[in-house]
Amino acid sequence: MTTTDSARASNPARASSPAPAPYPATTPSAGPAAPAALRGADTRTLGRSGLRVSLLGLGTNNFGARLDRESSARVIDAALDAGITLFDTADAYGNRGGSETILGEVLGVRRKGIVLATKFGVPQDDAGLLKGASRSYIVHALEASLRRLKTDWIDLYQLHKPDPETPIDETLRALDDLVRAGKIRYIGASNLPAWQVAQAQHVARELGVGRFISSQDEYSLLRRDAERELLPALAAYGIGLLPYFPLANGLLTGKYRPNQGAPGGSRLAINAGLAKRYLTSRDLLLAERLETFATAQGHTVLELAFAWLAAQPTVASIIAGASSAEQVVANRAAIGWRLSAEDLAGIGAVLSAP
Repeated sequence: MTTTDSARASNPARASSPAPAPYPATTPSAGPAAPAALRGADTRTLGRSGLRVSLLGLGTNNFGARLDRESSARVIDAALDAGITLFDTADAYGNRGGSETILGEVLGVRRKGIVLATKFGVPQDDAGLLKGASRSYIVHALEASLRRLKTDWIDLYQLHKPDPETPIDETLRALDDLVRAGKIRYIGASNLPAWQVAQAQHVARELGVGRFISSQDEYSLLRRDAERELLPALAAYGIGLLPYFPLANGLLTGKYRPNQGAPGGSRLAINAGLAKRYLTSRDLLLAERLETFATAQGHTVLELAFAWLAAQPTVASIIAGASSAEQVVANRAAIGWRLSAEDLAGIGAVLSAP
């Protein structure tokens, strides 16, 4: 066995680009390292790797921004009680590091029982110097995240956005060195177009370095652009999808109506940019039709949004943010609905209606 083959055999993150393979079915087993609360909850393998994650993940972009430490702690406790094991953050969340800091302070010894994911690449200073995916910056960003998270390793380290100034081979080599050093377990990407995902997998295979096992991207019943090119690429390379904004920034909660303004205090009432993007007549009408369909099945449109994502074969874990413990509980309950073939056909008819 060559040195490269030996390294690949001992490190699951160093597998070469695989042939297309179906994702394993949801299983009630969480594995020996999972907390007791997860027993009976759904877990899936993240891409073609040995990493198992809860079907529902917790997005922590509210921590340090909309939520203070105390409120964030209640959400964290509720997530752990609900059996959620994938906690997703980023160095950009919470006003540049606030989310990571809160997670590090609140999790304590419980950190060992979860899959901790964070991201790098988004500017961390006003001058725009601390950003990107170069070797020097990746090392800097990782050390800063490790300090804030109060941990010795990151389970899933993700490139937050494309860096047109850095060759992908430099990024992959740097990440692979950090995997070898034990500071990262697996690597993933976020917001890369399909062609860059494919390029990264081919370069990783050529270099004999670790490859992306996950891709975190916007995907929901109202935002399905990923189906054109990205999802086929993920399926072909055995990459697990981690969809964010599963409720289309709240549009799939049932509280927004056609020809009515956004409810006071809601995210789309506060953020004019998001409101312009999501509160379109087409999206509002489609959300209303989906709610009508869900109600006819005895469910809410929120449950439909999660159930539909859970039925997609490339989805490994649904990244859902929460501003309260009650939202965590509601999101956890929503993934309990298993859609039948007839349900999926009905949803397809709604989505394709003029």
